[in-house]
Amino acid sequence: MTDEIEPAQIYLATPPAFEPAELAPQLQAVLEVAPVVCVRIAMATSDERELTRAADTLREVCHAADVAIVIDDHFRMVQPLGLDGVHLTDGSRHVRDARKELGNDAIVGAFCGASKHAGLTAAEIGTDYISFGPLAAGALGSGEVAEVELFRWWSQMIEVPLVAEGNATVEGIRGVKEYIDFLTVGEEIWSDEAGAVAAVKRIMDALK
Repeated sequence: MTDEIEPAQIYLATPPAFEPAELAPQLQAVLEVAPVVCVRIAMATSDERELTRAADTLREVCHAADVAIVIDDHFRMVQPLGLDGVHLTDGSRHVRDARKELGNDAIVGAFCGASKHAGLTAAEIGTDYISFGPLAAGALGSGEVAEVELFRWWSQMIEVPLVAEGNATVEGIRGVKEYIDFLTVGEEIWSDEAGAVAAVKRIMDALK
């Protein structure tokens, strides 16, 4: 008899642009039905006031639900805003700086695209997780896809937790679900015509 593998937990990214007061109740509804372990402020803006307003609103929702909240790249904003850490979108480039700024208790994660080398480098210098993706081809970015074999290899050889993110189709999720610890979803649910709650439930079904 073999032990059942626990499904990957959901790592939720915000839309690239949103009105905090409108997103907050949607986020709360998702947190009530899904095993979300972390929420990431993934806004495209670099306007400090917009980011601060979003963080102040969403932090209250997340912490009330005992869910961590991090921000893309802006690690110097983490402590002033009472966030739990940072997600670095440029691989290992700023891992040391972020860890030095935030200390060992903060979350520091790194997105490494489809690069095993970048993942290994980031892991060696102190990330809490490595994120690979996208899972399927699309018109955005370089078009390079993180293949299933990369997730399989990492899960077998490296202990640092593994995240999959980017174009998380049902087929793509099923291909990597047994190798990952977390699955990042964002636009996959926020832009769904059926609504975020219905969309995240489909994601949860795909992870089983």
